[in-house]
Amino acid sequence: QVQLVESGGGLAQAGGSLRLSCAFSGSNFRFRNFSWYRQAPGYERTFVAKITSGGSTDNEHFVRCRFTISRDNAKNMVYLHMNSLKPDDTGVYSCRAPDTWGQGTQVTVSS
Repeated sequence: QVQLVESGGGLAQAGGSLRLSCAFSGSNFRFRNFSWYRQAPGYERTFVAKITSGGSTDNEHFVRCRFTISRDNAKNMVYLHMNSLKPDDTGVYSCRAPDTWGQGTQVTVSS
């Protein structure tokens, strides 16, 4: 059974950086695609970034050039490197395998 556990959220100042981690347990990590989503207060959950099993990546336009998704197949980990944070980046960030979600980690960016 697949499980995803996010960590690394917290409070950051505008312009700062955070690295979110998603720990995967289960089988066939290296063959799976992963993505990050976020849910801002009062809004629906929205796509942020994805990485394929082959390492190809894509980001939503509002985080392009600021956020980078990566994976470590040896550690069964997926990361979201967030730079130049803005208050609008505040929300709960969740990791997703195609049919499994983590519980999310809160990111709060102060101005």
